[in-house]
Order: sequence, then structure tokens, then C-alpha cells
Amino acid sequence: MTNPLGGEHAAPPVLITGTVPPASPEGAFGVPQAVEETPEQVAAREAAAAKEAADSVLQAFGGVRGMIDMTLPGLVFIVTFNITHQVAPAAWGALGLSGLFVILRLLRGETIQHAFSGVFGVAIGAWISTKTGKAENFYLPGLLWNVGYALALAVSALVRWPLIGLTLGPVTGEMFTWRTRNPGRLAAYTKATWAWVVIMGIKPVILFPLYFTGNVNLLGWLKVALGIPPMLLAMYVTWRILLTAPPPIKAEEPEQAAD
Repeated sequence: MTNPLGGEHAAPPVLITGTVPPASPEGAFGVPQAVEETPEQVAAREAAAAKEAADSVLQAFGGVRGMIDMTLPGLVFIVTFNITHQVAPAAWGALGLSGLFVILRLLRGETIQHAFSGVFGVAIGAWISTKTGKAENFYLPGLLWNVGYALALAVSALVRWPLIGLTLGPVTGEMFTWRTRNPGRLAAYTKATWAWVVIMGIKPVILFPLYFTGNVNLLGWLKVALGIPPMLLAMYVTWRILLTAPPPIKAEEPEQAAD
């Protein structure tokens, strides 16, 4: 029999059996092909992105170190005042510790944002308390700040610019995309902001009556006790809210001009 391609007596075609290797994700000629995600993969990826954004809450508020920096000066004040029964040594001791925190952060190349805000508040409290001779006035700037912060949080939520979103946006890389392109995240930030209003508003409600009674010891110890726990609670509530929120939409960076 004549084979038009192989001539006479050409070998018959051989059938190769077995499994066919899966197609390369790059496709023929090395050209990349789009790989479609399953709904489960999409959900897992979005959940991971949401968790990553939620985990940034502690970082945005200075972490545990930042809370300690803002709490210890008040403890030093009340301990020193109980030992010396004088306002000036207590005030200068608290101010000196705040300044030390700033110096240590500078030496370590860390951000001084939270440490500097702490030393600023302590400096005002130290100045007022030494000028008036009243130890309770050391805590007055902090109490006024708590009231102002709670009011600012409430106003920001009402005008749909929640402060928690403004704080976390730069940390997560989304900036303000949550306000115009991610309504689910706007709702989450608004809800978290209202949680902060309630939690942070408890402190002045408890402490201001003590300030007016002049009970420095009880005011000082409660001020220390109400320093870290409410912050941790507010951050935990925010973390829980953001876990179920849509993942952040990263802000588009402007293209760099060609050299």
C-alpha cells in the first residue's frame, strides 16, 4: 500500500495514550492568560484584605507603646504628689518623663507624633497646675481634650466624614476612596466612629464631677485607670466592625513624570 506522505511501507501512525498535561497558565507562545477566580477564591481574597485593613487599627493609634507614653506621666504625677504633697515636683516629674519619651523615640528613629501630643498636653497641665497651685488642674487639659474629641467624632459622623476613616485611610492606602467609591466601608467607618463617641465620652462623664470636688487622689488614679482600657476597647470594636466591611480600594497614585 502506498502512503502519499511516507511512501510505500511507511509506518502506521502511533496512538499515544495517557494523560494530557494541563495547559500552561502562560498559554501558547508564552503569552499570559487571565486566570479566573472562583467565587470562593474571591471571597477569601477579600476577607484577607479586610483583615489586613482591620489589623492596621492598632498601628494607626500609636499602638500599645503610644498609649503607655500618654498614660505614664499621669501616673508619675499622682505618685509624686502623694509623696511630696506639692504640685511643682509632681508636674515637673510628669513633664520630664514625657520629654524623655520624645527623646527616646527620636534616638530610635520612631515617629514622635503620639509622644509629642502627650508631652504637649502634659506641659499645659503642668503649667496650669503650678500657676494655680491646684493639683487637679493638671488633669484639666486632658478632660477638655476628651470632651472636644468626642464632639469632633460625633460631628464628623453626622457630616459623613467619620474621623476613624480619616485616620485609617492613609494607613490602609485607600485615602478617601471609602467615601466616594466604597459605600460599605463608609458605613463601617461611620459605625466605628459612633462607637468611639460612646466609649471615649464615658471618661469625661466620670472624671469631670471628681474634678469639681477637688478629690485629687481619686481623680488621678481613675484618670490612669481609664487611660488604656477604653482605648483598647474602642480599637477592638473598630477591628471587629472592619473585619466584616468590604476591603479597602487602594487610592490610585499619580503617574510619575518621565525623566
